Amino acid sequence: MTVSMEKEKNNLGATLEKLFGLDLRSLALFRIGLALIIITDLIIRAGDLTAHYSDAGVLPRTLLKEISSPLYWSINSISGAAFVQGLIFLFAGLIAIALLVGYRTRLATIAMWAFIISIHNRNPTLIFAGDDVLRVLLFWSMFLPLGANYSIDSALNSSTEKLPKRICSAATFALMAQMVLIYAGSAAYKTKSELWWPDGDAVYYSLSFDGYATTFGQFLLSFPQPILKLLTWAALWFEWLGPWMIFIPFGITFFRSFAVVSFILLHITFGLCFTIGIFPFLSIVSWLALIPTPVWDNWQEKIKTNERQGLKIYYDKDCGFCKKVVYLLRTFLILPGTPLTTCQTDESIYADMQDKNSWVVVDWQENRLFKWEALVYVFSLSPIFKPLAFVMGLPSIMPIGTKFYETIANNRKFAGNFTKPLQFRPLNIRPYRGLNIIIFLLIIYTFIWNVKSFVKQTYQRRKVQKQDLITKTHKLFQRRIVQRLDVFGKVTKLDKSWSIFAPAPPRDDGWHVIPGKLKNGKEVDVLYKKGEPLSWDKPTLREFNKLYSNMQWRTYFLNFNRAIGKKLYPYYADYVCREWNKKNEGSEKLESFDIFFMDERTVPPGETQTVEKKSVMQKSCSDDQENN
Repeated sequence: MTVSMEKEKNNLGATLEKLFGLDLRSLALFRIGLALIIITDLIIRAGDLTAHYSDAGVLPRTLLKEISSPLYWSINSISGAAFVQGLIFLFAGLIAIALLVGYRTRLATIAMWAFIISIHNRNPTLIFAGDDVLRVLLFWSMFLPLGANYSIDSALNSSTEKLPKRICSAATFALMAQMVLIYAGSAAYKTKSELWWPDGDAVYYSLSFDGYATTFGQFLLSFPQPILKLLTWAALWFEWLGPWMIFIPFGITFFRSFAVVSFILLHITFGLCFTIGIFPFLSIVSWLALIPTPVWDNWQEKIKTNERQGLKIYYDKDCGFCKKVVYLLRTFLILPGTPLTTCQTDESIYADMQDKNSWVVVDWQENRLFKWEALVYVFSLSPIFKPLAFVMGLPSIMPIGTKFYETIANNRKFAGNFTKPLQFRPLNIRPYRGLNIIIFLLIIYTFIWNVKSFVKQTYQRRKVQKQDLITKTHKLFQRRIVQRLDVFGKVTKLDKSWSIFAPAPPRDDGWHVIPGKLKNGKEVDVLYKKGEPLSWDKPTLREFNKLYSNMQWRTYFLNFNRAIGKKLYPYYADYVCREWNKKNEGSEKLESFDIFFMDERTVPPGETQTVEKKSVMQKSCSDDQENN
């Protein structure tokens, strides 16, 4: 009986470990994808340093103090100079590269999380759903062993203890729970709007919104209404039920793999239908963390060949630089199990090393290769970087590569200066009980915050209040002791709910028209076709995309139609004056302009679309010049 109970307990433990555990290779792939998205996002944002993050832009720090909570801290707010912002972005970029290659991974993840919060808080008018997802993914990533595979940390792991394939901890559960919360939470908000259920018109309204329009989305909008309704209901129910597949305790590999593939396809579709920045890419990357262990094992079994199995690499024992390089090559070229041995262990190999002044690579047929040719061969065995071997081995490249290798070989001490920061260290991924408890408390806090946000919105949307669970819960969350918990949420930026296209898709559509008057009396288009004759016609998709050159500008312009818009317009007008008159001289300078909004609120299917012209504000650029 005791043996049976022990066996049952072990089986249960193994199932739970498999259900809530994540493969270290999946986490590494997740890390690489996350870092690449962050680097891309930083590069895009850096293109608008002055416009978006300096005091000479659309949101100077004086306005930031008016619209943002003091708890939303930002390193970027230490200066209003574009140069300082550039230095901050550069440092953030270096941290992102460290995350990409897995150097001091946990430290890099923590620093990356802090810098992303800082950048987001500096200009909250640029923040979209993808930015919220990025922050929470980085938050939970701080507790995950993202550097346990395919990283500098794993390549230079000095521990003799073999790492497991998978880890199960509170952090792995937290990441999975967060993903369910994003989708199921969004679905919960959507059920409060009849457009999602039962009407089924949400996809129609979403695709009709010019702020997120794409060519494919406009094509899909031409489909018959019954098909669009079906897509609406399918999307809603899939968001409700789909994420829970990752917690099904049987057929774990099948259901996990099905969920990963399904949601990747879902977000590819979103990316085709809507211009929503990093959101679809980030969502796809998040699902890579859930690739099951058997999928990896199967892939690694398939890539086993005699050539890869028979590869042996020898390096000089007295060259610390050489040792680090071969360990890094084995890791990043994905050649696990390749023996790395010092040349001094074999007299014949050692003699070749001295004669050729080179490392020695032995192929599966015991042929020896040296210098650049050896490097080309090793690259040719990589399942990922094999195409590079073709380029490296071109007749025009080989002599250059060989010369490069010889230069490094003759200056190994100097080259070693570049690898000095890379030290062999033991890699420990064991989750500590105390940390697990803290993470579970954080999960509970995150869940409570999302419930609070849902209850608050539900309560405020009611036309008639009634004494039910929603009202009672709302009153509970309004108590001062509960409100004090908001501080932590604001400081960590966990204070976000997942109302993406919810409760209903935006319908306050339209476009801005800005007629301007130059010093020479000429009237021009200030916004779209700068300097050309004005047009009141609706801009084409190409013109919209030119104005919204990235997701940050797109979000900023969409915020004009929100409550915050009234505070944004005057500072935007100042920015327009400065930028125009900086680029133009004399009579071509901008004297004044008006801002109009052509309100094209989306009408129900089948009704005739109307447009209402609204005057927003008038601006004289002469006043700015006098003040300056």
